[in-house]
Amino acid sequence: MTSNEPVFPLQRASRFQEWSPSIHYAQFQSMPTGALPQRRLYDFELLYVCQGEAATQMHGQRYKLDAGQLIFLPSGVYHQNEITSAPEARFLGIHFDFFDELDIQTEADMVVNESDVQPHKFTCEPYVEGLPALSLNPVYTPPLACVQLMEQLVHEFTMRHFGYELVCKALMLNIFAQLLRSPRIRALSPASMHGGKLIELMERIEASPSSPWTNTSIAENMNLSVDHSAKLFKQTCGMPPSEYVQSIRHREARKLLRETDLSVEAVGELVGYSDIHYFSRIFRRLEGISPREYRKLSRIL
Repeated sequence: MTSNEPVFPLQRASRFQEWSPSIHYAQFQSMPTGALPQRRLYDFELLYVCQGEAATQMHGQRYKLDAGQLIFLPSGVYHQNEITSAPEARFLGIHFDFFDELDIQTEADMVVNESDVQPHKFTCEPYVEGLPALSLNPVYTPPLACVQLMEQLVHEFTMRHFGYELVCKALMLNIFAQLLRSPRIRALSPASMHGGKLIELMERIEASPSSPWTNTSIAENMNLSVDHSAKLFKQTCGMPPSEYVQSIRHREARKLLRETDLSVEAVGELVGYSDIHYFSRIFRRLEGISPREYRKLSRIL
């Protein structure tokens, strides 16, 4: 088998009650600038960027990762990670399976040796009716609560106190729930009638979240009625245009609060909220804590 012939393990239909995740590896790691070798995994990995920037080449696509984002790396899929910030980037990595399928003793039990591939070891990803698979759109911006769970999981896995396996399972299930609840962009074909325009518009919103985006202005950019553009947006993104804009602004606000010393008022203005009280109210509703509390906690983690 060559590196151009990926193997995709079959998803397994399941109920949440059947999930029994096992943690194979969980730790922080710093890596210098540059590309890592292409590889496949027998299990799954969540790779969270704590500091710096990175990118992953997978499925013929390059996924860019900023600090505060993670990528879901599926079992059996060729991928290549790259550290794009200098002099390094810091990661939190968690290897796991969903159904307690693998007996992991060494790294060789997780990473595929292409000269001795063992097809029976590729683990299954669950499919739950009504929900997209976690791997469908692999890049996430997890909420602070999810990051805290991942930090706690690393601690449990590292210290290995009595009963740590059970605690790790519980933490991982909670992490899955956080990711499944987070907004994600569904697969969209650029070749569809309005797909290209919608992708371009999403990119413009991401590049300029502070612009005065409204349902009306978005519809005008799409050359569609307000109702039609809202319906298309919801079919594609799982949320109306206003919520999508809000999610992008929230993501950018979190990044600015973590990585700069700008005042909360300045952060709000930069992401499109001129009223500090409104910005704080929206931020607390989405994150569960105020912008100032978020900044303080993110710098402790």
